[in-house]
Order: sequence, then structure tokens, then C-alpha cells
Amino acid sequence: MFNKIIDSHIKEPIDRGNFDNLPNKGQRLDLTEYFNTPEELRVASPILKSAGVKPPEVELLCQITGLKNQLDKFEDNDNQAQIRKQIGTLQIEFNIAMERIQQQRRK
Repeated sequence: MFNKIIDSHIKEPIDRGNFDNLPNKGQRLDLTEYFNTPEELRVASPILKSAGVKPPEVELLCQITGLKNQLDKFEDNDNQAQIRKQIGTLQIEFNIAMERIQQQRRK
């Protein structure tokens, strides 16, 4: 019964065409950022993102991912070493931030 109610609430706007002009209609969802976000931040992340705010931990993960994507573009070992060093530094910052979050939850 509950499913029928939900289905009817969804079917009506579909029949009216309310979802026809949504951005990215028919395109696959890119869930990379979602799965790169730590599990404990996943619920809050989209809300903050829609408000134009990213938690520092998510921003660090985005930076790390961006740097990892850059690694393939450089064949120069010096540039790769520099990027790996930046990734390491950001990873340490991220780990510290996550440890703080876990400690706050234990309290």
C-alpha cells in the first residue's frame, strides 16, 4: 500500500512532464565524488555542496583526486615526485582531520 502511494506521487509529475527538462537528463550519474567522500560525510556532503560549501575533508579529497589524475599526464619523474609529495602531505592532513572527527564522535 505504501509503495502504491509513493508510486502515484511520482507518476503524476512524470505524466505532467515535470521531469522532462531537468539538467543532465538521460546522462549517467557521476558518483565518483560520492564514493571518494568518507562514508560518515556522505549524507551531509550533497546538502553542503548544493549550498556551495564543502567540508574541509571533502575539499582535501578533491585535491588529492585531482593530483592523482595529474600524475598520468607527466612522464617527467621530477614532476611526478613533486605531485606524489603533495599527495602525501594532503593525505596526512586528511588523516588528521578524520582522526579529529572520530575523536569527537567518541566523546
